[in-house]
Amino acid sequence: MKRTRVVLMGAAGRDFHNFNLLYRGNQAYEVVAFTAAQIPNISGRAYPSSLAGPGYPHGIPIVPEAGLTDLVRRENVDLVVLSYSDLPHLEVMHKASIALAAGASFLLPGPRETELRSSRPVISICAVRTGAGKSPLTRYVSRYLRAKGRRVAIVRHPMPYGDLEAQAVQRFATLEDLDRANCTIEEREEYEPHLREGAIVFAGVDYERILRAAEKEADLVLWDGGNNDLPFFAPDLHFVVADPHRAGHELSYHPGEANFRKADVIVVSKTDSAKPEDVRSVEESAARANPRAQLIEGALKISLADPERIRGRKVIVVEDGPTLTHGGMAYGAATLVAQAHGAEIVDAQRSAVGSLAQVYATYPHLRRVLPAMGYGEAQVHELEATIRASEAELVLDGSPVDLHRLVHVPQPILTVAYDYDDREGRVAAVLDRFLLEHPR
Repeated sequence: MKRTRVVLMGAAGRDFHNFNLLYRGNQAYEVVAFTAAQIPNISGRAYPSSLAGPGYPHGIPIVPEAGLTDLVRRENVDLVVLSYSDLPHLEVMHKASIALAAGASFLLPGPRETELRSSRPVISICAVRTGAGKSPLTRYVSRYLRAKGRRVAIVRHPMPYGDLEAQAVQRFATLEDLDRANCTIEEREEYEPHLREGAIVFAGVDYERILRAAEKEADLVLWDGGNNDLPFFAPDLHFVVADPHRAGHELSYHPGEANFRKADVIVVSKTDSAKPEDVRSVEESAARANPRAQLIEGALKISLADPERIRGRKVIVVEDGPTLTHGGMAYGAATLVAQAHGAEIVDAQRSAVGSLAQVYATYPHLRRVLPAMGYGEAQVHELEATIRASEAELVLDGSPVDLHRLVHVPQPILTVAYDYDDREGRVAAVLDRFLLEHPR
């Protein structure tokens, strides 16, 4: 029997998960390669044979997505499977057209095939775009559930940017665990806030094994989604966060729109800082696309310990990297704080070095703000050098990671905090009903 030859288009996360569930050990298919996009330093490596299983003694190569046409033709690829997130719908169809023109079919795997079933109740928190406010909501939900006496295991969407074999199943309970695992800034941005609150986080590559490990330590699993991807675990309660600062994106990005239509609860975040007409626009989209979902307006409490310290001072603003890059935002919480308290934001682009200078060329919507990029040790050093070379008197850190632990600069680093504000206690009410329906 002829085996279907497959390429998975990915970004070191969803692609590995789709392979593990759909193609690993499946004799009807042969995966020729993964292609890499969005994340630097991924291509040129291989998905190791120890994870790929029988039939792949040399592993599976990871190659640049830019070579997809030649790859499909050279390797007689039958099927190209899109396996990463936060793409405009138009871009999805461009990729499909490239695959079709080269002779292959194009596939978007659905939740029924790619969601694992848990023996524990699962709450998933996902979004319509990167940077919508998903992480603050996840932290709020985690705190609330643990305060109610539930043992919660947080399972984070994958970010395996290092040694894939070593990262097959990861468990983090302390900041020192992150050091030992050589976590990148992008990983730390998602893990650190949970760990500082005493929660346990699981992540890695093989999510069947990860889920079973998490179930042993918890009576409830909390899926902490990445970008605007769909959950890897079948949820019993599915929260989706929409961003009124990017009204309309809830219906124009993949797979964010699928999340929006699939949600049990749609949380419209940042209603305290967004224009009222943009909040209404998102809510009207929800009424049309998913009228069965409960709609909740939420806010972000943004704070700085001593805001008068930045008034009239030159500051370099550091924001969450993925939110600014493939999330498409031009600002974040630290920018709003700087503007509210009369700081002068220096142009970080003028002092950018190395790969950070290239980031501004790749993402021209960025202006003065500095994305907290750190996909490897070299890039962390470039981040530090960029801050050092700037005209700033102070660093205003709006990233979720604690920059003090990673960069050493002469300028004082001031941390901007932001937390979900459960207006009128509506998320709490949803969680209370869920706990009644799922007793221990």
